[in-house]
Amino acid sequence: MKPLNFNLKRVLIAGGAGCLGSNLVKHLIAQGNHVDCIDNLITGKASNIAPFRKLPTFRFHNGDICDSDFLRKFEGINYASIYNLACPTGVPNIAKLGEHMLMTSSVGTLNLLKLAQQARAKYLFASSAEVYGDPGVFPQSESYHGDVDPVGPRSAYEEGKRFGESLTKYFASCHNVDARIVRIFNTYGPNMSLHETRVVPAMLRSMILEEPVTIYGNGQNTRSFQYVDDLISGFDHCMSVNCRGDVFNIGSEDEISIMELFEACKEVTGSNSLPCFVEHFIDDHKRRRPDTSRMRALGWKPTVSLHQGLAISYSDMRRRLLGKAAARRKVPLKPKISPQIVNATVRLAS
Repeated sequence: MKPLNFNLKRVLIAGGAGCLGSNLVKHLIAQGNHVDCIDNLITGKASNIAPFRKLPTFRFHNGDICDSDFLRKFEGINYASIYNLACPTGVPNIAKLGEHMLMTSSVGTLNLLKLAQQARAKYLFASSAEVYGDPGVFPQSESYHGDVDPVGPRSAYEEGKRFGESLTKYFASCHNVDARIVRIFNTYGPNMSLHETRVVPAMLRSMILEEPVTIYGNGQNTRSFQYVDDLISGFDHCMSVNCRGDVFNIGSEDEISIMELFEACKEVTGSNSLPCFVEHFIDDHKRRRPDTSRMRALGWKPTVSLHQGLAISYSDMRRRLLGKAAARRKVPLKPKISPQIVNATVRLAS
């Protein structure tokens, strides 16, 4: 095991082997940071961080942030910042991983906040647009309290994140921790799991394999999709200012229906896959769109279009799913997008 250098200014990322976490690892290492990554690999993938394993500026720790004994090894390290991205995500995971969601968002968050307090580190809690529940206000601003059923079928994730936010705000207010809360709206990009059930990776995988694409309901429910690089840019902006439990929405303000996403994915992949409409397995939220005024006031704005992001994500998933040789053939990195699809990516009137 590589020895820790206690004289270095380091960054800790919990959940660093997931899609978002591994892209954040790559970004922070490229900036010259020394990164410690914690992940129990319940949903994260060791392959996502494999490119960094031999770097002297990276250390991976297979463990659970809910384990206080495990986290003692990190006490006394001069962390400049701590990113808490550790929590299983995805609506289909709620039934089977609900306990992990609740414990990670509560006990795990408490443990990391105590570590941030000891290290006097900047702290970022990755929350979710799910805290708004099935919103009755459009777009959703950070002041909106949401509409959440505390014992509903989605509550393990929704209430877990809401509790994590409350705990983060408490430590910021009562223990002077420089903490911020980021409410993440649907994000996609390289390193999405090949078995992911969320809509963007599931659609791309089905189209790559030329299989029917499952669409729950009639496909008219809407979401706002952002590319992972825009999310990480938002992290940078949030970390650049001092916070006391401040909350920030980070997401695209372009709201599209699932059927419009389906058509956009078809344009990018060139697939002939057909939609297969099925009844949703859980109460679904009809619409989602963030108000990002607070982030824009910090100078942040998204720069990657939906179609650019989908093309990059498609190329990455195709290579990992089919192998490098197959992926080199007919990968439309610069797809021609029809005016109809471009016009479909619009903000719906609230």
